Amino acid sequence: MLTTQRKQLILERLRQNGQVIAKALSEELGVSEDTVRRDLRELAAEGLLQRVHGGALPASAATGNLQVREQLAPEEKRALGRAGAALVQPGQVVILDGGTTSLQVVQHLPLHLQATVVTHSPTVAAALAAHTGIEVLMLGGRLFRHSMVNVGATVVEAAAQLHADLYLMGVTGVHAEAGLTTGDFEEAAVKRALHRRAAETVVLASSDKLGAASAFTVAPLTALAGLVVPAGTPPRTRKALEAAGAPVRVAPG
Repeated sequence: MLTTQRKQLILERLRQNGQVIAKALSEELGVSEDTVRRDLRELAAEGLLQRVHGGALPASAATGNLQVREQLAPEEKRALGRAGAALVQPGQVVILDGGTTSLQVVQHLPLHLQATVVTHSPTVAAALAAHTGIEVLMLGGRLFRHSMVNVGATVVEAAAQLHADLYLMGVTGVHAEAGLTTGDFEEAAVKRALHRRAAETVVLASSDKLGAASAFTVAPLTALAGLVVPAGTPPRTRKALEAAGAPVRVAPG
């Protein structure tokens, strides 16, 4: 089998099975594990998969910058935004992550809502300006332009002073084995710090994130109070996530 054919097979297996095991594939194809690992390295360098110990997982399509992510699954994100906004109750302290789905949450919050929103996203903070009943607390730090969020030790230290009711967390990957992941080391550290300071953490995950993985772990699926997924999520995907301990909820269409 030619290299290009092996790579096509690898990508097809990732789409079908959600993972590739290097040893099993090498035995099936009659090639060395080193050959399969080389294929995986080259595909990973192209951003087509995420290498893990022993094989690979599907790469997340949600690792592009904010402008790119705005074009991904807009209808799903609107539905997820409505579902996320419905979780916010008057008087709560809510941590709202950065990202396009979080901006949809803001769009669906009632203008008269009285609450406190903590965010490390300048974009989300600016979007909340019209919600005059919401107290907006910004966590400052170094601006990570790729995601338009503040990261670094300053954000982590400020998070340690919080006691929030709810954290609406954004991630780039939600996988039954890899758990919740994102594509930047410092951003993952900030998400872990915010997660520790919330009574409940909920992830609003569009379909491009489900079954995918990125390089840096945030938390296991069992750490969530809720994983809200689009109405069109395949039953097989939902069952795999539930079997891994995720409390899956479906966003109304």
